Amino acid sequence: MDQMTLLYVMTAFVIISAIALCIQAGMLAGMYRATKALQADIKPLLPKVHSLVETTTTTVEQSRQQILDITTRANEILTSTKEQLGKVEEVVTDATSRAKVQLERVELVLDDTLSRAHETVATVHDGIMRPLREMNGIAVGIKTALAYLARGNRPSVDQATSDEEMFI
Repeated sequence: MDQMTLLYVMTAFVIISAIALCIQAGMLAGMYRATKALQADIKPLLPKVHSLVETTTTTVEQSRQQILDITTRANEILTSTKEQLGKVEEVVTDATSRAKVQLERVELVLDDTLSRAHETVATVHDGIMRPLREMNGIAVGIKTALAYLARGNRPSVDQATSDEEMFI
């Protein structure tokens, strides 16, 4: 390659570079105008955004305070509930133990009553029923003896009753 050709090639690339730089400068100027226009559109919104940020900050702080209050109250309620459940548990435990004691006493009274009733029945049986049976036995014996003496002689086989036939 000779020098002239190299000079033409370099000139062509310099021209292409200059055109590219001009295009870049035009694009940069367009971007500047677009940014300025966007900045002009955003400037009126800036006070609204600041007030919105302040309102949001206030609302978040109030919400945080309300959540803290609610949490505190919930914790107080839970603590109170735990205390009340402890008291109820103590009452139930006390009532259960008292009921067990009373049931044991009732069982002892019932056992004592049953043993006294059994003793009474035994006393009645020994004191009243046995003499009655003995008197009844004596009366039956006297009746049988009188009946035997009244009959006089021994009955014949023809006159035997059904009870007497079983023993014959």
